[in-house]
Amino acid sequence: KGMVIAMLDAGFYGYQTTIAFDSARARGQFLGEKDFVDFDGTVNEDDSHGSNCLSIIASEVPGQMTGTAPLANFWLLRSETTSSEFPVEEHNWAAAAEFADSAGADMISSSLGYYVFDDPVFDHTYNEFYKNSTIVSRAAAYAAKKGMIVTNSAGNEGDGGWKYIIFPADCDSVCSVGATDKDGNLASFSSRGYNGKLKPNIVSVGATTAIYAFYGLSYGDGTSYSNPNINGLIACLWQAFPEMNNMDILKAVYKSSDRYDTPDNKYGYGEPDMKKAYRKLMKKRN
Repeated sequence: KGMVIAMLDAGFYGYQTTIAFDSARARGQFLGEKDFVDFDGTVNEDDSHGSNCLSIIASEVPGQMTGTAPLANFWLLRSETTSSEFPVEEHNWAAAAEFADSAGADMISSSLGYYVFDDPVFDHTYNEFYKNSTIVSRAAAYAAKKGMIVTNSAGNEGDGGWKYIIFPADCDSVCSVGATDKDGNLASFSSRGYNGKLKPNIVSVGATTAIYAFYGLSYGDGTSYSNPNINGLIACLWQAFPEMNNMDILKAVYKSSDRYDTPDNKYGYGEPDMKKAYRKLMKKRN
């Protein structure tokens, strides 16, 4: 409660009428929406990917689904278009992040990432990892420097040709989130970390993840869904320790994870335990 999360995505189709958000709407938890693609002032008629991600955090449907932070406040920001893929979308992401900072957001939840474009001349390469050379990674790093917690999906390239994380999940100060199933097994599609840094940072349920779409309760796969799943939980944790900064919170989350002593490029530090993270922060406070 009281935490402000900026959701960056491709659209939030039907969020104004989806029943999962009835309570959030009634309580005034949607602080506003901005479209950095079409500049038409609304995101309700665009792609449903964002509303699916939003539902993982904000849903409140008694007897069916409760999101991971259903009392948080939200800015819904569209930076992505699904009709094409060009570097301008990285610039849109940067503009949206800058707005989120100006609006007082505590956190950014981004289930977006970049590495290939419609014109191959713009494609990113492995040589760009961990150098903050891409527009979107530079923007994400700056957002973290401004004090926000930035969580970003690691990518769904684990069983594809690229294989590795996508940008800005490569950024040091970004919490990049891989995907497991509900039993903690790594999802085959979850992007691996590239040599040189520990990535992804953590994992969360992203295979057969419950979502509440505009048509009702459903399930979906992707690090797009593991990311908001953990973002909401981190928001709850930070609410309890408002005096801590973004890196204090993330360090506690990482140290609470089940593979913290034996991290790898599939799970990162593993699956966080929020009770352990809470206790670590209480100890730090005292």
